[in-house]
Amino acid sequence: MKGKTLCLLIILITVGAICPLGLRAQEQAPAPGGLALPYVDLNIREAQNNREVVLSLQLLLLLAVLSLAPSIVILMTSFLRIAIVFDFIKRALSLQQVPPNQILMGIALFLTLFIMWPTFETIYNDSLKPFAEGEIGLEETYRRAELPLRLFMHRQMSSDATNIRLFMRMRNLPKPVSLADVPTYILIPAFVLHELTVAFKIGILLFIPFIIIDMVVASTLMSMGMIMLPPVMISLPFKLILFVLVDGWSLLTMEIVKSFR
Repeated sequence: MKGKTLCLLIILITVGAICPLGLRAQEQAPAPGGLALPYVDLNIREAQNNREVVLSLQLLLLLAVLSLAPSIVILMTSFLRIAIVFDFIKRALSLQQVPPNQILMGIALFLTLFIMWPTFETIYNDSLKPFAEGEIGLEETYRRAELPLRLFMHRQMSSDATNIRLFMRMRNLPKPVSLADVPTYILIPAFVLHELTVAFKIGILLFIPFIIIDMVVASTLMSMGMIMLPPVMISLPFKLILFVLVDGWSLLTMEIVKSFR
């Protein structure tokens, strides 16, 4: 333990001694080819006016949003339903390690890109591209980027607005007439609950044929007196044979994509 601490201390001292030398060398020697190296200077000082305070708060808010970006992608897109359905099919097949969760999540990610591509393309053309060209401001960029996601989430709940009514009622808000009357902070949790409900319904349908196989195998083993033999060891090959014969991955992927409006 003392040896590790000593090595860490030596490394810190060495880095602290080299870094100032490297910085001074950059300040004294010009860059090759006459190109000036960029210099980043971050200073912390007291705000001079309210404008600087608001700017600092906006920067902190932006950093917070960037840190929550993965959660936003998971909860506001088709990724949530796809990931849960893939986990259900893995459990229904009684598979433990194959396929790994990283592979399933990677497939779910690319299926999300496939399903959400028209929405992302609309966001880029109507929001990000005009903002990069200086045609619109930051607030207008946010509104234009928010609208396609709101439309996607609302389309999934168009046949069942129970969750929207639930959250509107809990906030004591009036009954909405159109999508514009539903705030985004209401639409997102309603969409999450709806996706969880749909994914669980799909999971129930996936479990039914494989549960039948488990029951048949368990009853056969009990009738033969082979009580000590785990039924899962016998039913697993039959589940895999059934899944391969019906081309399960293609069928499951097609039905998942068709389930989105």
